[in-house]
Order: sequence, then structure tokens, then C-alpha cells
Amino acid sequence: MLISRAPVRISFFGGGTDYPEYFLHHGGAVLATAIDKFSYVTVSPFLSHLFDYSIRVSYRQVELVKTVNEIEHKVYRECLNFCGLDKDIELHNVADLPAFTGLGSSSSFTVSLLHALHSFKGEFVRPIDLAYEAIYIERHLLKDKVGCQDQLMAAVGGFNLVEFRTEDDIVVNRVPISPERLQEFEKHLFIVFTGIKRKAADVVAKQLQKIGDNTDTLKTMRSMVDLGWDILTGNDSLSKFGELLHQAWVAKRNLDGGISNQEIDKIYQMGIDAGAWGGKLLGAGAGGFMLFFAPVEVHAKLKEVFSEQQILDVSINAPASQIIFS
Repeated sequence: MLISRAPVRISFFGGGTDYPEYFLHHGGAVLATAIDKFSYVTVSPFLSHLFDYSIRVSYRQVELVKTVNEIEHKVYRECLNFCGLDKDIELHNVADLPAFTGLGSSSSFTVSLLHALHSFKGEFVRPIDLAYEAIYIERHLLKDKVGCQDQLMAAVGGFNLVEFRTEDDIVVNRVPISPERLQEFEKHLFIVFTGIKRKAADVVAKQLQKIGDNTDTLKTMRSMVDLGWDILTGNDSLSKFGELLHQAWVAKRNLDGGISNQEIDKIYQMGIDAGAWGGKLLGAGAGGFMLFFAPVEVHAKLKEVFSEQQILDVSINAPASQIIFS
């Protein structure tokens, strides 16, 4: 048996510019970090000649099938086909966080699964190539309307400014930040679950139809990536990072009316009223986790204000997809 894991991510700036529908024409970038919440895949050989099925996969359900194409779970099915594995294998998936919450958990699973399958075959694949494979599978085989940052962050980990040129030409720039500055930055993060789950592709579909109308806004959001980098790597007060997050959230809400709603707006305002400098909804919008960037001294107030919501404690700069047992 071997076990793989890949991290989910927090995206601070540039979300929306990581879709080829945009970046192939204008160039895209995000400032994002992997966090210490993971999707795990276990893979082990299966003695199919002793059973009446050849493959066993489990997630919320268990599937026992004779051929790969019988598998209902489309990511398992396409990844097995892509890696050329058609029998004598058993796969399980567990995750630290639920799907559809804005942290890229679906792509984290795809990357973790691909990493496990390649390792099962004795193949080494570079992290960046794991990302390219996951992007290809999700966008072209599964036909999901997804961007390219989630797969990239799951595969390479770390805290990065990522530039998108084409789907197979992505540049990863590690944020050159001291351990002390990184620790200080992390202490300002406060993440709360809105209680709303949604499928990102459903939210994004409308946004993609409006790219032409939103080009100027998306260019502004792309420019915030560089501003965020400058704040992090310079000597400015981190309060400026929080204020920039607020500007980014205002810009993102303008992309489509479905990104936010009265409940989400209320949660955001509660955080601002409690003393946060700024924040944003993580992921495509319409639900999931809300990130606030706030002075350390107001975190106790935030916990009080959001006492009825689930609060997520995280560490940033998490490692790339890796094999943790073999």
C-alpha cells in the first residue's frame, strides 16, 4: 500500500484570471498559498482473480467493478484510464475538508490520485507535470469549467505568485518572505465557514459568459497580485494587505451578481464591524469559506461574533503533493 496527499489552497488575489478563457488573451496570475488541509488517496494491489470484480474504489460510496469504464465516479475513471491501469487495484479517498467549499478540494483530490497512481506504477512525475495532467483531465476529459490555480497549488504547494500563459506553460514564483514575516502574516488570517456549499463550475459558468464585459475589472484584479507581492516582500504594514483584500472583494462582487448574496454580505460586514481590515470569499463565490485579514488583537472579537459558525484554523505554506507512506 502507498498513501499520497495533496493540499488545498487559499487564493488571495487574481482569482478569475486563471481561466484560459481569460489568460490566453490577457495573461493571468494569482497570489495563493497551500494550507495544511489535505486530500488523501491510498492505493494497493488487489488480487482480482480471487473475486468477482477487478477494481475497488471508495469515497462516500464503494464501487466494485470489472472494468474501469463501469466506474461511476468520473475522476477515478478518467485518471485510471489516463494512467493505463485497468485491473488489480484498490483505491480509497479521505479528506480533511468537504468538497464545494472554495478551497480547491476537487483538484486536490485529482492531483493526489494522479500522484498515487503514478507512484503505484513506479513512475516519478515532476510536480508541475502533475498540475498539467490534472488540468488536462479536469478541463478536457471531464469538461469541467474550472480554472488552473487549484491543480497547480495542490501539485507544487508553498506560497506563490503563479503566472498563467497557457495551460501547459505556467510559471511558479515562490514568495521570498522571511520566516518571521510569514509567521506574522499567518497570525492575521481568520477563516469562517459560511455554511453554504456550492459547485464552483456552476458559479463560474455565468462569469465566463461575461469575460468580455469584465475584462477591465479582471485586469485590475490581476494588478492586485503584484501589489500583494510588494506588500508581503517589503516593509509596509500588513494592514495594507487587508485593505487590498477588501478592494479585491469589491471588484470580485462586480463580476457577477451570483458571486455574493445577502447572507454572505452580512457575514462579511460582521467581520469588518468586528475590526477586520478586509477579506474575501474563497473560491468562485456563492458560498464556502470566508477569509478575513485582521489585527491579532481583534481575533477574540471575531471568534465571539462568529461563535455559531465553524472557524477553520490553518497553517500556510504547506508542502506539495507527496507520497507519505509506501
